[in-house]
Amino acid sequence: MSNVEPTETGEKNASLIDQEHSKSGLDVVDHDGESTAKAGELDFEEYTRGGMGRHLGTFSTTFLIVGRMIGTGIFSTPSSVTSSAGSVGASLLLWTLGFFLAGAGLCVWLEMGCMIPPKWWRKSPKLLITVVFAIQAVALGFTASGCVVFASYIWVAAGKEASEWEERGVAISVIVFITLLHTFLPNWGVRGMNVLGVYKIILLLFIVVTGWVVLSGRVSSIPDPYASFHNSFEGSATSSNPYAIALFKVLNSFAGWSNAAYVMNEIRDPVRTIKVAAPIGFSIVGVSYILANVAYYAAATPEEVANSGVTVASLFMNKVFGETAERALRPRVCAVVVITIANGNLSAMVAISAFGNVLTITFAQARVNQELAKEGVIPLPKFWASNWPFGSPSAGLLLHFIPSFIVIIAIPFGDAYDFIVDLEGYPSSVINFLVVVGLFYLRWSSPTVHRPFKVWWPVAFFFLVGQAFQLVAPFVRPPGGKGDTSLPYWLASVIGIVVLILGVVYWAVWRKVLPWIGGYRLVPTHEQLADGTTVVIYKSVKEHQN
Repeated sequence: MSNVEPTETGEKNASLIDQEHSKSGLDVVDHDGESTAKAGELDFEEYTRGGMGRHLGTFSTTFLIVGRMIGTGIFSTPSSVTSSAGSVGASLLLWTLGFFLAGAGLCVWLEMGCMIPPKWWRKSPKLLITVVFAIQAVALGFTASGCVVFASYIWVAAGKEASEWEERGVAISVIVFITLLHTFLPNWGVRGMNVLGVYKIILLLFIVVTGWVVLSGRVSSIPDPYASFHNSFEGSATSSNPYAIALFKVLNSFAGWSNAAYVMNEIRDPVRTIKVAAPIGFSIVGVSYILANVAYYAAATPEEVANSGVTVASLFMNKVFGETAERALRPRVCAVVVITIANGNLSAMVAISAFGNVLTITFAQARVNQELAKEGVIPLPKFWASNWPFGSPSAGLLLHFIPSFIVIIAIPFGDAYDFIVDLEGYPSSVINFLVVVGLFYLRWSSPTVHRPFKVWWPVAFFFLVGQAFQLVAPFVRPPGGKGDTSLPYWLASVIGIVVLILGVVYWAVWRKVLPWIGGYRLVPTHEQLADGTTVVIYKSVKEHQN
């Protein structure tokens, strides 16, 4: 994925990077006896050729981040966070910690994303990191959690208790519709993300402002809005496992800060744009998240929040906008807004927000799949990388749809949301840990390389410690041996590790075992597709051939 705009400044930056790259010896012959210059990497021109062009500005990039971050987490996750942490005080501390950890991660990824050309990741063992990331991104880059939340909230809004397969049917319909939208009407998909991004900010701010009204004591249905904050740490968990599980969910709610990094090839002046859009989008959402949690606890008890499942936002509105509350607020708040939300169900509004989240993730993940295909590290690379025949990454969308569909129909629906979040969280922590270790390594090995953005090292170290905790804590036995689902507490983390190991196995079989058995070596060639996209194709060449 390209991260330098082909302007005079971008070319200068690329030139400086290449000079440092040469000085550091990174272009030297590797352990396989093959020059990295011939290792199959696409050059700058090839990476930026083809695709949909640079059509995302600062506004769209900001709302690409906002649209990913605000989706399902803040309207669903506080219940499981409260249940795991055991108290209001511990929960709020976790949300605050998550805010700072995600902010540190944003800074780390900004430095790496603005600095590194793709070929720096192809060090010895050649292509291993790329392959492991590819397997993790394809297998676990699904949007099933957003579809699950949409299905849960839309049935609540309809006032009907749905069966498990009725909920599954709605979730499947969502992923099918959004996949088709991005395939056949990609520009309308971007417009939809922008509109829903604005909508979700308004919705989140409404919850925050309503929380202020509750705290002011003007809602008669809530006699003591500060009740949850008395002895706020009473009942806090005493094991590290519940905190790790809760922190996974908090960080999953903040996860969208990295979303724009996946579509750098479609952002105008990407380095400048991402340095502006990412902090703005992240700050707006992060502060609103913490204030929204305060609003939830002002309206409901910790026990009510913990038992609300994925519909905590509906609990909040039901507590605030009951008949008594509606009468009390009518003289003070815009009647149209209050009556619409109180009677028209915030559940439907949250469902729309979840829909926007799926819309945004699907957009970005399809581009990730497409870029990985261009690297030649997944089977049928020309098929997955192409924009044929609809002028959109339809194959990448299909590759995203398949695991999402499987997860929706395979996991017990009552545990689906929490388990999916846990499953996505652990491999992401592994990847983030490796990224920040790589940052420190490059600071040591290439200290003079041009860095358009440079994170303060204590911030990067803080992120490193946070990710290390996330790697260890999920395996500490929780009280009673039970996690936040009916499944074994360690299962999600183990599956995440298995997926990463499968990436290593796939690399070993593809790069080492099969060539050794077949007596051939893999030679990279570059092929240009009809839409202009350049793809690396690894061809088998017998050892005795030149």
